[in-house]
Amino acid sequence: MKAPAAAAVKNKNGTGHPAGTDQERLLLEACLLTPEECLARLRSREKGLAEEEVEDKRREYGRNEVSTKQGGLLLRTYHRVANPLVVQLLIIAGVSLAMGDLRSFLVVGGMLVLSVGLSSLQEERSGRAVDKLQAMVRTTVNVMRDGREAEIPLAEIVPGDIVVLDAGTLVPADLRLISTKDFFVSQSALTGESMPVEKSPAAAAGIKAALELPNACFQGSNVLSGTARGVVINTGARTFFGAITKKLAGQRSRSSFDKGISGFTWLMIRFMVVMVAVVFLIIGITKHNWLDALMFGLSIAVGLTPEMLPMIVTVNLAKGALAMSRQKVIVKKLASIQNFGAIDVLCTDKTGTLTQDRVILEKYVDISGKQSDEVLRYAYMNSFYQTGLRNLLDRAVLAHGEFEVERRCRKVDEIPFDFTRKRMSVVVEYEGDHVLICKGAVEDVFKVCSSYQVEDDVLPLIDVIKQDVLEDYAALSADGYRVLAIGYREFSRDKTTFSAADECDMILLGYIAFFDPPKETTAQALRALKDAGVAVKILTGDNDLVTRKVCKDVGIDVEHLVTGPQLVGLSAELLAETAEKATVLARLSPTQKEQVIQALQGKGHVVGFMGDGINDAPALKKADVGISVDTAVDVAKEAADIVLLEKSLLVLDAGIIEGRKVFGNIIKYIRMGASSNFGNMFSVVGGSFFLPFLPMLPIQVLMNNMLYDISQIGIPSDRVDPEFSTTPRKWNIGNIRRFMTFIGPMSSIFDYATFLLMLFFFGCVNLGAAAPAWLAAQFAGAAAPDQTYAAALFHTGWFVESILTQTLIVHIIRTRKIPFIQSRASPVMLFFTLLVMALGAALPYLPFAGYFGFVPLPAIYWAWIGGFLAMYCVLTHLVKTWFFRRYGVD
Repeated sequence: MKAPAAAAVKNKNGTGHPAGTDQERLLLEACLLTPEECLARLRSREKGLAEEEVEDKRREYGRNEVSTKQGGLLLRTYHRVANPLVVQLLIIAGVSLAMGDLRSFLVVGGMLVLSVGLSSLQEERSGRAVDKLQAMVRTTVNVMRDGREAEIPLAEIVPGDIVVLDAGTLVPADLRLISTKDFFVSQSALTGESMPVEKSPAAAAGIKAALELPNACFQGSNVLSGTARGVVINTGARTFFGAITKKLAGQRSRSSFDKGISGFTWLMIRFMVVMVAVVFLIIGITKHNWLDALMFGLSIAVGLTPEMLPMIVTVNLAKGALAMSRQKVIVKKLASIQNFGAIDVLCTDKTGTLTQDRVILEKYVDISGKQSDEVLRYAYMNSFYQTGLRNLLDRAVLAHGEFEVERRCRKVDEIPFDFTRKRMSVVVEYEGDHVLICKGAVEDVFKVCSSYQVEDDVLPLIDVIKQDVLEDYAALSADGYRVLAIGYREFSRDKTTFSAADECDMILLGYIAFFDPPKETTAQALRALKDAGVAVKILTGDNDLVTRKVCKDVGIDVEHLVTGPQLVGLSAELLAETAEKATVLARLSPTQKEQVIQALQGKGHVVGFMGDGINDAPALKKADVGISVDTAVDVAKEAADIVLLEKSLLVLDAGIIEGRKVFGNIIKYIRMGASSNFGNMFSVVGGSFFLPFLPMLPIQVLMNNMLYDISQIGIPSDRVDPEFSTTPRKWNIGNIRRFMTFIGPMSSIFDYATFLLMLFFFGCVNLGAAAPAWLAAQFAGAAAPDQTYAAALFHTGWFVESILTQTLIVHIIRTRKIPFIQSRASPVMLFFTLLVMALGAALPYLPFAGYFGFVPLPAIYWAWIGGFLAMYCVLTHLVKTWFFRRYGVD
C-alpha cells in the first residue's frame, strides 16, 4: 500500500473521511473509552472472536479490501471510450452517418470495435491473469481467535478482531489500541509526516481530529518498533486509507513508462493537427470542395491516430508479467516492467543475495575468547523472549541449543530494537533478580557497558581490554563473521518497568559470531548482470569488515568501499559523485540508503533497490523499481513494485531481460506507427496539392488504416532479438523522432513513384479515360458518383501499394538484423501481416470492390509493385542499419 498522496485530500478536520462520517465518529468514540469499555461496546474480548462471530461480521461488513478497479466491465469500457483517441473516431463516425456516408460509418465502427472491443477483452483477460499472479504474494496478519494466536490473510479480518502487531508489520485496519510496549509507527502513508509516532492504549480526551488520536492506528501505517495489540474498528473502504484510496483511484503518480507513452501520443497528435489542417486547406482551396476536404481531413486524422497503442501496451505488459512469473518474478504494478528493463544500477543488501541466507551460529565466547555456555544461555533468553521481528540471527541462536528458559525464568519487560540504538533488551526474572539482557552491535553495546565478566569475575572495562575485544571483533569480521555483543545488568525485583535509559552500567558478558556462506551462484549472477549492463552496488547496514570479506569472496571490487559515517555532511553534489564511484557502501542507516538512491537518480541512472527489511521500506519507495522477496516483512513487500519468489540475483537477471523484451515489442509499434505516419504526411500533402482529384477516397483511407491496425495485433507475441536485451532500455522520444524523420520519407519515395506510375504509365492523368467495356457495369457502382475511372484506378493502385509497403515494412523495422534471414517474426506476427497483405491485394478483385471505389488492377501493375517492394525493403534496411550505427538503439 504505497502512500496515495494522502495529505492532499484531507478535509478541514485533518482527516481522510468527510467530516462527521459514521466511521470517524465510531473510531473517535472507541478511543475516548478505556480499553475494557471499548471491547465491551464492540462485543469483543482480549482472547479474540469465535469463528461463528467472525462469519457473522464478515457477512455484515464484507472482506477487508479496498477495490481500486474502475467499476464493472461496462464502466471500464466507458472509460476507454472516453479516451481522446476514441472520441475522435466517434466524432468521425457521427459526421459520416449525418452525411449519409454509411460505408465510412461502418468502417470507422469496425475500427472502434477493433480498438475498444479488443482492448477491453485483452485487458480483462490480462487483468485476471495478473490478479492471479499477485495473489501469490500474500500479506498476512496475526490475530487472536478463540484464545489462540493465528496467522490469517489480511483481507479476512473483521471489526472486533484482536490484532497482534510488532516491528515490520503493516497495520491491517483502523484499530483502537488496547496494549502497547514502546510502540512506534510511521503514518507517512496518511499524513506525509515521516517522523515516528508513539502510540499508547490510554483513553484519549479532547481530541477531535482522528489522525491525532494517540491510541489509534490506521490502515496503511507500519510498525517501526515495539509491540501492541488492538481491536479492529473499521475495515476495507470504511478505513481512512480506504477512503483516500477510493478518492484517488486512477490518480497514481506517472512513471517514466507513462510519461514515455504520453510523450509519443502527444507527438502523434501534434503531427495529426498540423497534417489535418494543411490537407484541409490544400484540398479546399485547390479542389473547391470544402465538404470533401473536411471528410478527407478527418479520415487522415484517423490514419495518424495510434488507436491500437493502449491494446498493444496492455497486452505486452500482461504477457511480460506472465513470462516473468515463470522466472519466479511477480509484478505488482504492470507499469514497472519497463522500468525493470531500464535498470542500469541495482542496489541490494548482501544477506541472502550474495550469501545463502543460512546463518549459522559458529562461536559464543567470553571476553577472553573461551567458549562460554553462559553467553549462549543469555543470548538464547534474549532471542526467546523478544517479541519484535525475529531475524535470521535470532533463529540461528534458537536453533543452536535448547534451554528450559520458561521453567527457570519469567519475562518481565522488553526494550525493542531500533536503528538508532542498534540493540534490543529483554528483562527476565532469573535467579532471584530482574535481569536486563542486551544484545546488539558490538560498538553500541560497548557504549553502555562499564565492566566485563570472565567466568565469575566482574572487572572494570578499561580501555586496554576494550581495545583487545575490538581487535578480536575486527578479526572475526574480516573473516566474514557477523558479531553481536551480549551484556546484562541486574535489578531488584521491585523494578518492573524498563526503558532504553536503563541500558547503562552494564556488564559485558561476551559475544556471539555467525557465518553466512556466499552463494555458489553469486559470481555467475554478477557476471550475467554485468553482461546485461547493470552495475551492482551493495548497500548494507553491516560493518565494513564483514561486507568487505563477503564481497571479495564473490568477486565484487571492494577498493571503492564507503561507510555511512563518511557520507555524513557531504554536499548533494559530492554525495552523488561518491555514490556513483562506490561499489560497496556499508554501515548505512535507512535514511542514507534512500539518499544514495536519490543521488544516483540525480546522475541520470535508473535505480533498482532490492530489500526485505523494515529499514528498507524508504529506499524501496524511492527507487525507480522497488524489489522485495516473498519472505520479506509486510511493509517491504507492500512498498515493492516487484516481488521475487526466490531471493537470487539470477532470478533478478532473468526478470530484467523479460522487462527489456516487453519494452522492445512496445517500441516496435511506436517506431512503426511514427515512421509510417510521418511518411504518409509527405505523400498526402504532396498528392493533395498537385493531383486533380483526392489522393485516396476517405473510405479508402479508413479501410487502409483498419487493415494496418489488424496487422499489428501480432506484435505482443513477437520475438525480440537477443542483442536488444543486452543493455538497459529507456524511453527516448528524441530518438523516436529522429527515427521517423529518416525512415518515414523512405515510404514517401515509393508513394511518389507509385503516383507517377499510375499517372503516366497507366494513364490516370487522362481524367476523361473510360473504363474498359468488361469493367463498365461494375465501375458504374463505384463509391464516388463523380469518380472517374482514371481516379478510381489511381486510388486503387496507391491503396494497394500503401497497404503492402507499410505492412511489409513491419518486418524491416522490428529488427536491426536482415529480416527473414537473420531474424524472423513470430508465427502469429507473420500470420497477421501476411493476412493483411493478402486482403489488400485481393480487395480490388472482390465482388464488392466497387462499393469502396476500387477497380481491378492490370497484371503488369504487380510486376511494378513487386519491384517497388523489393527496392523499398532494401533501401529501408540500409537506412535503418546506418541509423542504428549512428544513433544507437535507444
